[in-house]
Amino acid sequence: MPPSSTPTTPALGGSRWHTFPAASSMTAREFFTGAEPLLQGTIDALPSPDFDVLRAQIHATLGLGTRETSLPLAIGPGSARAARELGAQAESIGRELASWTVAALARLRGHRTPPPAGPLVVRSHCYGHLLTRPAAELLLGSAGDSVAMQLYNEWLHQIVLLRDALLPFANWREVPLLVTATGLLHTEQARDRFLTELLVRRIRHSSIVDFARHVVTGASGPAGYGFDADGGTVWPTVVDGAPRTAPGYLLTWRRDPAAAGIATYVAEPRDYYAAPRTPAGQLPPATAAAGPLTARVVADRAADGTRTARIEVTHDGATARVDLGQALRGHRFARRRAAADAPAADGVGTLDPWAVLRAPGLVSAEAGGITVDATGQADLIVLALLGRLYPDHVVLRSPGRDGDPGGPGGLLIEARGQDSGGRPDGPTPAVR
Repeated sequence: MPPSSTPTTPALGGSRWHTFPAASSMTAREFFTGAEPLLQGTIDALPSPDFDVLRAQIHATLGLGTRETSLPLAIGPGSARAARELGAQAESIGRELASWTVAALARLRGHRTPPPAGPLVVRSHCYGHLLTRPAAELLLGSAGDSVAMQLYNEWLHQIVLLRDALLPFANWREVPLLVTATGLLHTEQARDRFLTELLVRRIRHSSIVDFARHVVTGASGPAGYGFDADGGTVWPTVVDGAPRTAPGYLLTWRRDPAAAGIATYVAEPRDYYAAPRTPAGQLPPATAAAGPLTARVVADRAADGTRTARIEVTHDGATARVDLGQALRGHRFARRRAAADAPAADGVGTLDPWAVLRAPGLVSAEAGGITVDATGQADLIVLALLGRLYPDHVVLRSPGRDGDPGGPGGLLIEARGQDSGGRPDGPTPAVR
C-alpha cells in the first residue's frame, strides 16, 4: 500500500489569496493576519508604492464622517441609544483595525515575501468603496494597474466586512467569526439588512442579535435576545455588568466549551403589554433590610431551536424567578440619569425589593409612581428588578444628595404610571 500523505496547506498564488479551510472560526486578529497576502500583493504590484497614501486610505474608509467612509452613520445628541452605541463601536474598532494596518504596512515595507506560485491576481468585484484622490491616482494612475487595484479593493472590502461583523460585540477581539473560502463575503446579505435598519430607522435589538448570530454561525434564526453556538453563548453585555452603566444593545461572547448546537434565547412573555400586572399599591412598603439577596442565571432546555432563561433570586430560603428576556427588555427601555437630572418626586412610595421580585406578573406603577431602593444590591438583582417592573417611564438614578437613601453611590429605580406626569419619551406598548 502506498504511504499515507498528510494534506498540505494550499500555496498562495494565482487567484488564491489565503490558506483558509472551507469553513473555520477565527478571531479578528487571526482573520486580519490571514488577509495580509492581499495587502502584500498590492504593494508588490505597485512600481512605487506610497505607504502614506495607503495608511490614509484605511483611516478614511473606517472613519465616520469622512467623504470615503464605508459607514455613513451620523451620531448626535438626539440619536437613538442603539445608534450611539454602535457608532462608538464603529469608531473604536475602526481605529484599532487601522492601527493594525499601519503596523502591517511598516512590516511589509521591509519584509515582503513573494507568493510561492507567483504574483497574486485576484478578480475583485466593485463594492462601492470610495478612494481618496491620492489612492485613486496610486492604484489606477500611471503608477498602478488593474492587478494592484483589484488586490487592494478585495483587501479593503474584507476589512470593512470585518469591522462591521464585530459591531454587535463589546468583547469583539474574542469573538469566533465564521470564515469561509471567500473570507467574510458570506456575511454580505446579513450585513446589508443590519446596516439598512441601522441607517434608516431605530434598529431593533433582535436585528442586532440576528446579525451577530449570522457572523458567528452563518445562519439566521428566530427573533431573540441571544443565542448559543458551538463553544459559547452570546448574551447582552449587561448580564455580566452594571445596569446603570452597561450598554443596552451590545452583546458579549461567553466562551463555554460545553456549549453545542445553535439555539435562540427568547423572552417569556413574548408580549409584555399583555402580561398580567400587579398594582404597586398592593405591595408592602420598604422596611429595614431583611437580609442578603443572592441571584444566578438559569437556562432552560432548548426546544425547537429556542430556549428561555431566568434570573433566580433567593432570600431566606425562598426563590423568586424573573424571565431574563423581560429583564433585558426592561434594561433597554430604562433611562439613566444623574442625581441632578432626576430629583425624587414628592409622595413617591418606596417599595421593598423582595416584595417586587415576588409579585406575580409585572408590577405596575400608579398615579404617584414608585421607587425601589436598590442600593447595595448585586447587579444581577437590579437587572431582575427591571424585569419585574412594567417598563413604562422607568429611570435608573443615583440618590440626589448624600443624605438620600443609600448615600453617595446608591441606586434608585423609579417608575411612573402613564397618568403620573411621566415623560412621553418612554417606550410605546410594543415588543422589541
